[in-house]
Amino acid sequence: MRLTTRGISNRIGFGLAMFALAAALAACHAGKSATLTVSVAASLKDAIVEVEAAYNQDHPAIDFRNNFGSSGTLASEIEQGAPVDAFLSAGSKQMNELEAKGLIASGTRHDLLRNELVLIAQPDSQLRDFQGLADRSVKLIALGDPGSVPAGQYGRQTLQALHLYDKLSAKLVLGKDVRQVLTYVETGNADAGLVYSTDAQISGKVRVVAVAPESSHDPIVYPAAILKGSRDPDDARKFTDFLGSPAAKAIFIKHGFTMASS
Repeated sequence: MRLTTRGISNRIGFGLAMFALAAALAACHAGKSATLTVSVAASLKDAIVEVEAAYNQDHPAIDFRNNFGSSGTLASEIEQGAPVDAFLSAGSKQMNELEAKGLIASGTRHDLLRNELVLIAQPDSQLRDFQGLADRSVKLIALGDPGSVPAGQYGRQTLQALHLYDKLSAKLVLGKDVRQVLTYVETGNADAGLVYSTDAQISGKVRVVAVAPESSHDPIVYPAAILKGSRDPDDARKFTDFLGSPAAKAIFIKHGFTMASS
């Protein structure tokens, strides 16, 4: 079959068009991004942002959208249908409740981190220990709302174990999450507060007065899990697996956490 100059030109044009289409499709595929919505306990805010940045170095197409707040509030939002891919809680109780309601993807839950509960005050405070909270000079004590804030639950348990809760109940001012408790003490709106040691570590406006005895409260464990309703379970699993990697572990330890497996 003889090809005319016009026929050859048409074939070349068709070939170039197909090549351009294939290149465009490949570029679209390579640039495809995924959004992961992660609900994260407020006490993890600084660490998780840094962990996500480290993850993005090898997975630049992942866009993180974080919901920060008290674990109880975040769990309630998930129960009400909030579109969340992964949940990092500051307490087992909230994760247990979601799991009991069938909202956690099977086999994805694991204990990630541990923390300590500490009593804090401003640097010039004369407070020396938990018993000093009963002194008249201490007017207000900030505590996370035990109804929704794990740090508040641990704090209440600690004060009860030390036989102080009933004595101090009139002094308590409740925060919506542990970072608000920290702010109350930093600004002098409370004379003392109960937060995680990792929260105290990030502030130059408070000092640690005492560490709550481990026996005075439930173990402070941070579980992580993928939600059954995740829109991108594969990418969510890859990210939650990364949370236990050496790179992520180094970041968490730098921020004062210990690994649950250590």
